[in-house]
Amino acid sequence: MKKFLSLLLVLALSLSLVACAGGSTAPATEATEATEEAAATEAPAAEAATEGITIGTISPNTGSLAAYGTAVTTGVDLAISEINAAGGILGQQVTIINADDQMDPTETLNAFNSLVSQGVGLIIGSVASSCTSAITGAANEEGVVLLTPASTADSITTEDDYVFRACYADGFQGAIAAYYASQAGYTDVGVVYCAADTYSKGLYDSFKTAAAKYGVNVVAEESTASLDVQDYTNQFTAMVTAGVQFVYAPFYYDVIGPYIVTQARAAGYTGIIMGADGYDTTPEYVVEGADLTAFNNVYWTNHYDPADTDAKVQSFVQAYKAINNFTPSAIAALAYDSVYMLKQAIEAAGSADASAVRDALADTSAVYTGVTGTFSLDSVGTPAKGAAVLSFASDGSSVTTKLVDVVKELK
Repeated sequence: MKKFLSLLLVLALSLSLVACAGGSTAPATEATEATEEAAATEAPAAEAATEGITIGTISPNTGSLAAYGTAVTTGVDLAISEINAAGGILGQQVTIINADDQMDPTETLNAFNSLVSQGVGLIIGSVASSCTSAITGAANEEGVVLLTPASTADSITTEDDYVFRACYADGFQGAIAAYYASQAGYTDVGVVYCAADTYSKGLYDSFKTAAAKYGVNVVAEESTASLDVQDYTNQFTAMVTAGVQFVYAPFYYDVIGPYIVTQARAAGYTGIIMGADGYDTTPEYVVEGADLTAFNNVYWTNHYDPADTDAKVQSFVQAYKAINNFTPSAIAALAYDSVYMLKQAIEAAGSADASAVRDALADTSAVYTGVTGTFSLDSVGTPAKGAAVLSFASDGSSVTTKLVDVVKELK
């Protein structure tokens, strides 16, 4: 482990981080009637200027990943409250309509159609790549701007369409894990992933491709056919048999917390377990009574570190905690940034019209400064931004998170 941490430190050195008006009681005259008629004629334009802007959200507000839905809605709500308090966007107040997709692609499409039927042309969502993938085609067909805060599958965004994201892509974060394995001297590694999940499979693919580039051999591969699996003993027994000491396991927190980590240790696997942003909030899902020291030597890539001393990060964290009484996850930070990205695009376009906002977001020269970094979108609508590498640490009584490194680019 000391070797791994020391090499991480070496790597860190090599990488970049309405006003009111009184009325008159004088009798009406032809002049006043003419004035009133003119005012009535102008009224529709005035109403149009103050009718407001509506943004929709789609997230798993119920179901196994409801914590992600809470993160999206609370992150968006904080941003909107700040924006409205400061005068809104283009002088208009912003209204949010939330839709629940239960982390089910079919429900995601239903949620999308519901928002569109209500006239919503700007949508933040969804979270899981499998869900967002279910509505990218519909967004393009309907001409609706879809800005996902956290869907990292490479295939989510393509050139010249209406789909964008606030997060980096799996091609980047999967490669970080392979690079770290290489730098730490692990030439033979294992992978455990879900073959049926867009997110997990996409990370597996990017990790394996990058591993070949960095001289790392994937000598043991185990997969599951569903995210509903609750027993990973056989998979990690296979890792022990293969003799590997580094396993890439890209799953979500609801699998990592209660199942994978503790079962891997129970199966005799003592090496490093590394994953991706799906590990965020894992400590909140550890089974009561579990051996918490099992979470040592567990690493993952994430979009930000809430302990970052950057003023923008801390301002967000404190404002969020004051309202919600808990530390914001990366999903909350990304959702918050997504709102401000739309605000900037609307202001640049001078309109909340979806096609105009789409064109503003497609401008690769635009620079966004958010909680999760300062970045521009590339030609396919994905940010060029760095990733935090975090780890868990436990003394047996609790599981905490610590920053290991910040990676802005890979060599």
